[in-house]
Amino acid sequence: MPFDYKKEYKEYYMPKNKPAIVNIPKMNYIAVRGKGNPNEEGGAYQQAISVLYAVAYTLKMSYKTDYKIEGFFEYVVPPLEGFWWQEGVVGVDYTDKSTFNWISVIRLPDFVTKQDFEWAVETASKKKKLDCSAAEFLTIDEGLCVQIMHLGSYDDEPATVASMDGYLAENGYENDMTDERLHHEIYLSDPRKTAPENWKTVIRHPIKKSTLDN
Repeated sequence: MPFDYKKEYKEYYMPKNKPAIVNIPKMNYIAVRGKGNPNEEGGAYQQAISVLYAVAYTLKMSYKTDYKIEGFFEYVVPPLEGFWWQEGVVGVDYTDKSTFNWISVIRLPDFVTKQDFEWAVETASKKKKLDCSAAEFLTIDEGLCVQIMHLGSYDDEPATVASMDGYLAENGYENDMTDERLHHEIYLSDPRKTAPENWKTVIRHPIKKSTLDN
């Protein structure tokens, strides 16, 4: 059976639908940066997703090529994730998607090195006839966070975020959003195949101990 990150690391990918605090270790990702409305047909976000999956599946299937990755084992490609922010906005303003900045990512297995990643970008660009040069090898160390499983449309996230904020206030923590620590979503449903009311999205926010307690 291929290694499945969602099943092996349920504490990161399958939280309950109530807030919980979690410490997220450093991870490597395939990443593509951009800005604008993610729902724009054929827009920058959708192009970024194509690049991410092209590189991700090139790495996943590398064992069937002449290129051998040291320490490779078969695995399920981890879910699509996204880091989101808007200039001058604390948190997220869901009513103005055109002002979104985003870093779309897919987690890399630890055995994938920068050299392996560069091979995959070059190989995917040739085989898929798709310019994958926007992809970057990105390491993120999220650290202390609060997360929850959001059920339903992305537009309904504010109520879920409010419950996270209430939980933090009750437990002596506060949000710690910075230029480096961002609103984070992990997408566990394919919106093309699932009704919006059944979408499952992990929402994760960076936190710190509340300064009000000091």
